[in-house]
Amino acid sequence: MQQVFLESHNIKNQFNGFGQFNYHLIKGLYNASISDFKMTLHAKDISRLKDEFGNYFDYKTYQSISRQPLFRIRKKYAVWHSLNQNIKIEPYHKTPYVLTVHDVNFISEVSSDLNHKTNKRFIEKLNRSHAITYISEFAKASTHQHFDVPKVPEYVIYNGNPMADIIEIKQEIKQVSKRPYLFFIGGLTKRKNVHTLVNMLEHLPDYDLVLAGDPKDTYAETTLAEAIAKTKTANRVHIIGKINAEEKQFYLQNCTAFVFPSLLEGFGIPPIEAMRFGKPVFLSNLTSLPEIGGVHAFYWDHFDAEYMATILKTGMAVFESNKALYENSYMTHAQSFNWDQAAIEYANVYRSLL
Repeated sequence: MQQVFLESHNIKNQFNGFGQFNYHLIKGLYNASISDFKMTLHAKDISRLKDEFGNYFDYKTYQSISRQPLFRIRKKYAVWHSLNQNIKIEPYHKTPYVLTVHDVNFISEVSSDLNHKTNKRFIEKLNRSHAITYISEFAKASTHQHFDVPKVPEYVIYNGNPMADIIEIKQEIKQVSKRPYLFFIGGLTKRKNVHTLVNMLEHLPDYDLVLAGDPKDTYAETTLAEAIAKTKTANRVHIIGKINAEEKQFYLQNCTAFVFPSLLEGFGIPPIEAMRFGKPVFLSNLTSLPEIGGVHAFYWDHFDAEYMATILKTGMAVFESNKALYENSYMTHAQSFNWDQAAIEYANVYRSLL
């Protein structure tokens, strides 16, 4: 039987977007019960995957040395899927190759020089590709804006919603605020622009702000900390660090609104997770977020603190004026992003190259 290799070693870190993408795509492919080809997962901890998926997949243990050209994986697969654009592991042989592009943010965050090693590696991946998938129309458009894309089949396949199913919360979760709160989850990094939420909070005395994400980034220790100190909101800003699935569901279910002022998003999963619970979402009007947020989300066109507060207060009034309509539209929109359907679309891309 023909073998499709999924370069999926980023599954090791499910606290970031790449790890979530890897896991949920693999789970969707498992749910698809594919019988006309076999798939091999590439991961450091294959025992956990075997426990969940059994012998439906084959498995290959990730070794960091396989990043080096002389030590690349030599087994020749019928199709190789590079699950994100910054993976350094490549096949030893020339083989039909699928590349998934999540974003090309490295053009602005690392270097716009196409001779920079990051850009050169991405160009090599583009030129190796026999098919390219993008997680949003924005990701596709920005790739074409900055790079010469080879004339191969291209597909936009939206990510699914990881919170399609409500889980039973078994652990005891302590509510960090007894007041109405705005919730954010994501990296506490420069691109997420979280300090603007703190500045906004100064003009929203009736709300607290709960921030979930790794607080160890330099941005969190400087820009974010300085904003909290300057606005004197320390007693209303709650930084809770990394959280698990039960905690995330708890905070989404109990927040007043979800806030996401990100500057760069190839897709942006957290807003549709919040919509799953009928929560109003307030997003930056940048990159892929209007595409993913849809017509009933509320958007900030810039990040002046008073303006952001006005948009939030106005949006909440609109939401409350027809709450049932908005809740139903949010939940319907969230359900339109489905990992099982996305997996079927990826499987069809593989079949087109077999």
